[in-house]
Parts: sequence; structure tokens; C-alpha cells
Amino acid sequence: MGRRQLLPLFCVLLAGFWLAGCASPHHLALSPTRTAEVPQLGDGQSVSVFAQDGRNSDVIGHRSGQGMSTSVITVDSHQVVPKLQEEAERAVADMGFTPTQERADGRPVLTLELANLDYTHGDSSQMGLDEANIEGVLRAVVQYQGTTYTGTYTSRRVQSYAVKPGQAANTRMLNELLSDALNRAFSDRQLGELMAR
Repeated sequence: MGRRQLLPLFCVLLAGFWLAGCASPHHLALSPTRTAEVPQLGDGQSVSVFAQDGRNSDVIGHRSGQGMSTSVITVDSHQVVPKLQEEAERAVADMGFTPTQERADGRPVLTLELANLDYTHGDSSQMGLDEANIEGVLRAVVQYQGTTYTGTYTSRRVQSYAVKPGQAANTRMLNELLSDALNRAFSDRQLGELMAR
């Protein structure tokens, strides 16, 4: 077989491998991190801290507009909730409180919930480009002395691309998205003021 005959075969094989990689579902392991400063309001008081997932499904969307099973993107609850728990406890400690996972009468309770995580394929207005529309919503609820404060913190991003983002790129984008939502949540002074009452 001559070199000219091998080249088309090689191109077909290369395209097949590339498409196979693009067609596999993405199971993303996220590690969002708060980077913003938090208000110093505590004096060592104990605060019960809990993270939870309020979503209906681990599936957050599809990398293509067709909704095929091979383009599914998932973020598993059992993976992301412990990360949010770590960040919530770290934020509470940085505020000057003592986080605990035990409940007690007369103790403030902070619940951090992943309320929504959404990845939608869109059409860019620029020729030859597609886009991903992603949104993350965290909800923080503080309950103390008969008072409840609820804050909702939304982060959105539109990412244009010529080639669909791979698993690493999607993981990075969603980490940045939820990190921004964490920054918004724990910069909310009213959360700490109720816990410190």
C-alpha cells in the first residue's frame, strides 16, 4: 500500500478517535474554592454547618443541543456536597465562629445548598462559534433564635468556542462558576450578623 493510500486511512482513523473522545459523557469532579475575604463577626461561638444538594438530578446538561446520552454532563451529588461542606466550614471558621456538624438547642444553624447547576448549549452570534451557557446557584439559610435569613447567590457565564470544551475545560469553568457563587455567599454580611446575634 502506497503512502498516498495510507494518508486518507490515517485521517479517517484520527477523526474516529477524535469523535470518540468528544462523544463520551462527562462526569465532572468539582472542587470549588472561596477566595474572597469574609467579614469578621464571630467570637468563637459554635455554628452548626450543613451542605446539601437541592437539585432534582445529577445531570446538569448536554454538550450539544441534541440531548444525546453521549453528550451528557453530570456532577454527582455525593462528590460535590462534601466539597461545599468543607468550604462552608472554612468560611464560618474564617468569620471567627467554630463550625460543627452537630445540632444543639440555642445554636445557630447554617445550611448551604446547591440549588441549581445548569449547562446549556447555545448558538453564538459569531460565525463558526458555539457557546455554553452555564449557571450556578447557591442558597444559604441561617436559622437562629426564631429568625431565618435566606440568601440566594447566582453566578452565570457564557463561553464561546470553536471546538467543544473537553472534560478538563468544563471542570475548570464550573469550578470557577461555583467559586464565584461561594465568594458572593460568604461576603454577605447578613449571614454572619445573624449567627453572631
